[in-house]
Amino acid sequence: MSQSFAIAVVGATGTVGETLVQLLEEREFPVSDLHLLAGRDSQGHSLPFRGKNLRVRAIEDFDFSQVRLVFFAAEASITLEYAPRARAAGCSLIDLSGALPLEQAPRVVPEANADVLDTLSTPYQLASPSAAATALAVVLAPLRSLLTLRRVNVTACLAVSAQGHEGVTELARQTTELLNMRPLEPRFFDRQIAFNLLAQVGVPDDSGHAHSEIRLAAETRQVLGDSGLKVSATCIQAPVFFGDSLSVSLELESVVDLVAVREALEGATGVELVDAGDYPTVVGDAVGQDAVYVGRLRSGLTDDAELNLWIASDNARKGSALNAVQLGELLIKHYL
Repeated sequence: MSQSFAIAVVGATGTVGETLVQLLEEREFPVSDLHLLAGRDSQGHSLPFRGKNLRVRAIEDFDFSQVRLVFFAAEASITLEYAPRARAAGCSLIDLSGALPLEQAPRVVPEANADVLDTLSTPYQLASPSAAATALAVVLAPLRSLLTLRRVNVTACLAVSAQGHEGVTELARQTTELLNMRPLEPRFFDRQIAFNLLAQVGVPDDSGHAHSEIRLAAETRQVLGDSGLKVSATCIQAPVFFGDSLSVSLELESVVDLVAVREALEGATGVELVDAGDYPTVVGDAVGQDAVYVGRLRSGLTDDAELNLWIASDNARKGSALNAVQLGELLIKHYL
């Protein structure tokens, strides 16, 4: 990567946007000029980057012809409004919001389906999946040659940071009020989240499925390259600041070989296998790390053609920002 590029980060003041900027510096991304963009209410904020404080500018006034690559880490509505402008200016873009349809912006996880980039043309438009879908794909990708999947059942316990700074602030506020024995008044969430589990993330549709669940299922199918794969997804809001935990049950066509599964995961890129007798958690293991942690591998209680496992991953870092930065690295190295 001897060449440097002008890059923009939309939503730079959000939880994922801030992490993305940190990773661009940590991984020595070939940036010549970094433009930090957000709504007018964030204009004037600054973020550290390579020893300087870069001011955040209003996206409404930005000329996208100044940059070659744009990361969209803002709300879906912002992506829908400004992604067409970026494309019209000749910019390639990576969407982290999930706003763009799968057909227009294929979801890519480098460890699972990087070859999708060969089918695209400039200016490139692709997307990083939801954090839960990314973690799930990283673990399942190295098992595709060993297992024939009939169904994937996943229960995803999602961190409040997926809701942005507001979610983190609300959990902290509620926790403080309860510990100080003060009356609790929910604000951001519709009920108590501190010391509690909420059975859904977002508003469900008429069939009872929330957008987070529909997105997790659809993106998992696309990243694994199996449009007919049956995926059952339940997303739970957990009282955790950072880090998603996934309970996964795989229904298979044949009896599972646990030894072969362990060997495949031990040699897989981006996966950290926790030995039998122990298990990973987001606190102490996954948060702040670049790997997806997996443990509690076991066959079914009454079905040997069933594989159960537990996944822990940093949703803001690995699940979102790092996956997007890795996609940017692939684009710059091979395509731009």
